[in-house]
Amino acid sequence: MATVVAIGGPPGSGKTTVAELLAKRRGFSLVSAGRLFRQMARERGLSLEEFGRLAADDHSIDVKLDEMVAERVKAHASRGEDLVVEGRLQAYLLDREEIRTIKVWLDAPLRVRAKRISGREAKSEEVALREVQEREALESERYREIYGIDLKDMSVYDVVLDTSDKTPSELADLLIQEAGL
Repeated sequence: MATVVAIGGPPGSGKTTVAELLAKRRGFSLVSAGRLFRQMARERGLSLEEFGRLAADDHSIDVKLDEMVAERVKAHASRGEDLVVEGRLQAYLLDREEIRTIKVWLDAPLRVRAKRISGREAKSEEVALREVQEREALESERYREIYGIDLKDMSVYDVVLDTSDKTPSELADLLIQEAGL
């Protein structure tokens, strides 16, 4: 039976970096909802913020993204491949698909996350802070409308970690230990 680890968290929490590192260290495949969303934005010639606003009005974007992720996860699992799935909603959605998953939520204070985003996207912390607040508000409303999911409900998660004082490497090690990977 394949091991499936779903890693979620808000923007700037480290979920993509930790998911990539965990997959590499354990030899797991990786499916990234975040990468797929960014790819969809690029294909339309839109920034992440612009695409997020479009998705707020066009729920078919999220539905399509989540279908793509579920299809990829099922394909990997059917071949017995161990897998890390990165994405804010994946723990909830895979649970609904009855796919046995170790569910992980990574988080950090808003200012810490804005600082990380400003560094990787070469923008001021204030701009990053404003954008992440807007993005989180839009996504929270959108996910509630589309799926009835409250992102503040942590009851679905097996492991919840604060990433503010740990390196991605330390977090991957901690996950390997905490989740028995």
